[in-house]
Amino acid sequence: MTKNNSTNTVFDFATLQALITSAGVQLHASEVHGVLAGLICGGFTFEDACQRGSDNKQSYLAFITDLLNNGEKLPQTISEAFSRLYNELWQAILNDDFSFTPLIPDDDDSLAERSKGLCSWVQGFTLGFGLQQKNTKELSSDVKEVLNDFVEIANLTEDIEEDEDNEQAFFEIAEYVRISALLCFSEYGVPPEQTSAKTTVH
Repeated sequence: MTKNNSTNTVFDFATLQALITSAGVQLHASEVHGVLAGLICGGFTFEDACQRGSDNKQSYLAFITDLLNNGEKLPQTISEAFSRLYNELWQAILNDDFSFTPLIPDDDDSLAERSKGLCSWVQGFTLGFGLQQKNTKELSSDVKEVLNDFVEIANLTEDIEEDEDNEQAFFEIAEYVRISALLCFSEYGVPPEQTSAKTTVH
């Protein structure tokens, strides 16, 4: 499942990656989305983002800067784009129609590019989740298994032959990643207060 079918989607992979590249920033859109998803599924709250602001060292933008951009401040256009992406991600995770899906290259791209995107996404997710849940010994057995699987998925080869079997295998792995991320959120995520969810997440 490589396409985000939410009617409220702001970005697809190609649009966000083009924006990042045009700003001269060396980031992979899938990894950024993965970090944000990992933070949220690990317990980073929507209210924290609103209260801390983008300049706080514990904000999600600061985490992206430190983890992925060598501590260098992001251009304003990219910060604004990531803010919109963060809001969109919250909405997708909270939607009852399970519209959440990792942001990776879509079906028009090669299997190798999609595999690279998925590897980058799970790497980002693991980083983000680990920032919120530092004591892995206290995690549930299900989440421990997910994180171990994500480590293996992150190391999958990108040199994949384009055939029907590999396409099916990729689809199954991508779907497993999607469902597993939602499992992590169900155990450690903190849904916004109802008033915030109605007035702020859009």
